[in-house]
Amino acid sequence: MNRLEQLQQLGETSEWDVIVIGGGATGLGAAVESVTRGYKTLLLEQSDFAKSTSSKATKLLHGGVRYLAQGDVALVREASIERGLLLKNAQHLSRNLSFVIPAYSWWEGIFYTIGLKMYDWMAGRLSLGSSQHISRKKTLSLLPGLKEDHLTAGILYHDGQFDDARLAVNLMQTIYDKGGVALNYVKVTGLDKDAAGQLNAVRATDTETGRRFTFRTKGIINCTGVFVDDILEMDDPTVKRKIVASQGVHLVLDRSFLPGDNALMIPKTSDGRVLFAVPWHNKIVVGTTDNPVNEISLDPVAMEKEIQFILETAGQYLDKTPQRSDVKSVWAGLRPLAKPEKSEKTKEISRNHKIMVTPSGLVTILGGKWTTYRKMGEDVVDRLEKVKGWAARESVTRGLAVHGASIKLDESDPLYYYGADAQTVKNLHGGGRLLSESLGINSNQVVWGIRSEMAQTVEDILARRTRALFLDAEEALRIAPEVARIMAAETGKNGEWETQQVRDFQELAKTYRLS
Repeated sequence: MNRLEQLQQLGETSEWDVIVIGGGATGLGAAVESVTRGYKTLLLEQSDFAKSTSSKATKLLHGGVRYLAQGDVALVREASIERGLLLKNAQHLSRNLSFVIPAYSWWEGIFYTIGLKMYDWMAGRLSLGSSQHISRKKTLSLLPGLKEDHLTAGILYHDGQFDDARLAVNLMQTIYDKGGVALNYVKVTGLDKDAAGQLNAVRATDTETGRRFTFRTKGIINCTGVFVDDILEMDDPTVKRKIVASQGVHLVLDRSFLPGDNALMIPKTSDGRVLFAVPWHNKIVVGTTDNPVNEISLDPVAMEKEIQFILETAGQYLDKTPQRSDVKSVWAGLRPLAKPEKSEKTKEISRNHKIMVTPSGLVTILGGKWTTYRKMGEDVVDRLEKVKGWAARESVTRGLAVHGASIKLDESDPLYYYGADAQTVKNLHGGGRLLSESLGINSNQVVWGIRSEMAQTVEDILARRTRALFLDAEEALRIAPEVARIMAAETGKNGEWETQQVRDFQELAKTYRLS
């Protein structure tokens, strides 16, 4: 999984059965599905894997309690099934997490209990545990740090939690394990067609070197999330836009704000959304928002009104009111929602995925969410087979363990999320030099990220191979120069590269910090 070696082996022109454009949750799921059906598969990502939306989720594997309230029973059922499969297939990155909804009236307690019993029933045998109506005393014991005022009871239910960017990295490794190729920092610049007007090649450029490629292919799948319209316009410049983007923001607080092992779910906020406060890597993630945006970017920035909304809403429920100075990190991500025929608020647009096919044979998948990434991959490859008239091949991904999943380590081990690779990482240089005590990051992780996880930049290491930038932006900034030195030594880069990498990371980190 060395990127330079893979690029050297490709040559200027190569031929593939399937090319997947996009290295987020959807693209990685589609490429795993394709390669495990026996197709010669290539995935191309313009930046880093999960750079955009797919590293900026709430870190939850959930059927979607609020989708049940909207009446989207099919999506809840599908997501509940996929949640159960992922908890089995990526056990080193995922876990069963208990959530508590505080109730402030007798009616609220009954209403939410009934709804969550339906949630359990829809999950069937893949349910993670039975929902329960619990006493006020029990609620406070499960959620130390919750305000006591007017609390009458609580409802305990179960959902899943995972690490989104780490799952993306492991899915990339799974593609290689199964014989495919996935490349980051290779930007698609054009699509070619044959005499009959059918797509038959992808033109791309390595953004690191400027080297150009033409990849011939039998089928192309567009899985570029908020950027799907860019690829659709390469196929047909007159196409109407298919995506509407919604921004979600999260704040990270110290664990002292909610010191227990359970998550808080606030079922109805002033903007009509749910809000979560979730323990993650010894911090608390609070979010999210839902605001329509017109500008689509790889690095969206949290708006002041979103930050204030989360702080104020959290302050209504937490005994210790969070201030701006308490925020360790803030990040914003864009949800790629399939544009509805009629105008709707983004929070009311279905999170279900849609698949469309152009006259030239480009298969595009729109919408969706991390929890259902596997099913999205299965559905889009099914559609490609039909479009191309290929004999249908059976999907095997329902029971496919992702790379690293064979070992579940205790989460007290700082390297637990490497799963089966953890011991190899530890042994690289006899244990590794500690870079951050508070985040448990050592020098071996940087080397491993380059050699086996295709990390190319300091940001790749500190944002997605480790989660330092998302957990504590100040600490990530502190160790960035040392990470750059290790990377330069490993890859033979010069001091100028080192300096520029640190500068680039400092600029990015500004958007993760609150002044």
